[in-house]
Amino acid sequence: MTDTPSYLFYQSRNPRPFLDHGEGIYLIDESGKRYIDGSSGAMVSNIGHSNPRVLAKMKAQMDKATFGYRLHFRTHPSEDLAAKTVAMTPDGLDRVFFVSGGSEAVESAVKLARQYALTQGHNARYKVISRFPSYHGCTFGALDLTGYAPLRDPFAPMMSEMPKVAAPTTYLDRDNLTEEARGLKYADLLRDKILAEGPDTVLAFIMEPVGGASTGALVAPDSYYGRIREICDEFGVLLIYDEVMTGAGRTGRFLAAEHWGITPDIVSMSKGFGAGYAPLGAMVAGRRLVDPVLDAGGFAHGFTYAGNPLACAAGLAVLEEMEAHDLIGNAARMGDVLMSELRALMDRYPFIGDVRGKGLLTAFEFASDRTTMEPLDPALNAHDRLVELAYERGLIIYSRRTRGGTKGDHFLVAPPLIITEHQIAEMMAILRDALDAFASEIGLPVESAA
Repeated sequence: MTDTPSYLFYQSRNPRPFLDHGEGIYLIDESGKRYIDGSSGAMVSNIGHSNPRVLAKMKAQMDKATFGYRLHFRTHPSEDLAAKTVAMTPDGLDRVFFVSGGSEAVESAVKLARQYALTQGHNARYKVISRFPSYHGCTFGALDLTGYAPLRDPFAPMMSEMPKVAAPTTYLDRDNLTEEARGLKYADLLRDKILAEGPDTVLAFIMEPVGGASTGALVAPDSYYGRIREICDEFGVLLIYDEVMTGAGRTGRFLAAEHWGITPDIVSMSKGFGAGYAPLGAMVAGRRLVDPVLDAGGFAHGFTYAGNPLACAAGLAVLEEMEAHDLIGNAARMGDVLMSELRALMDRYPFIGDVRGKGLLTAFEFASDRTTMEPLDPALNAHDRLVELAYERGLIIYSRRTRGGTKGDHFLVAPPLIITEHQIAEMMAILRDALDAFASEIGLPVESAA
């Protein structure tokens, strides 16, 4: 019951029912109401809920040991998961450091980058350039890299100001450039920023290959990715891919980096990597960076639950499930179906200004004018209201403010990788109903079906 007293607190007082159980792409509350998990929670539940094979492998590990501190023992689950992870990532990424979540994975990447620089005598390199908008986590180090005002601004006096460059939001541009030229233009902002900051002070550049919560599944033009790699190589700047959301198959490849043939220097993963079965993430790098750090005295970093055998057993079972059932391939195939359905919404709802994404990481963005992409009035709280209307109807989607957190409304649609074409149709029917209700409530136009 939602009126049961609670001693917990999170972001808000928004009441929610008690969860009873999950089945595949569905979640069922204690009243028996069923919800389609159209956002995989927070883009986490990549293989769906309550997978019996994963649970059985977790139970088998529970019967043996639930904890073994990494300084005291090696464990087969952590070694096996590390080997499986390396086998599934591009060549050159062959060292793995386990963590419990995305913020930890990002912090680990930045700390490895800094310690590597010290081993090379580059003591002045400490600046990590990121993009605005962006999201990299809520711990202080990750938050300093994040470009999202409502989350970062309250704590700004407590952090250093890491440099930012504009995210490649080419869908907002009104110029005569081709998409290829736009991609190069945004990439060269990084080169300009490195020169402005002083190349000898810049340690790394961190980016989401496909945008997450702050930019709503933003995909840059293809030209952007290779040029960024070139610029980082030119100045000896390490390239960090934040694949906390995109990694583990969500975009139709194990890493989104593979779509563009890019091998980052360091990758951060979490969310779908453990798929909600256990708190788990990973920082993956190459021995080129790791060996000098270990030779210089060791990696000065760590978490109590790093390499936890139960979490790693869950993660290994998740990756095995992905392989056994071609869930990464299904993400690519069903992503095409979902993208087609979302684009079709633009014919009915003139206030949907853009649809974007890759694989099963997709989003649509509202606009008061599709030509100019002027956002809706922020006072409407459209990003929150549509989510509530969908939730009432049994569909969970995920929203944020698009333009740095202060205005604009985008909605992530990122169901589990097990979704079928029939289930996409079921999900879209509920979404259309919620959009109709939202349009009627706000007084926005809706085009009649042809």
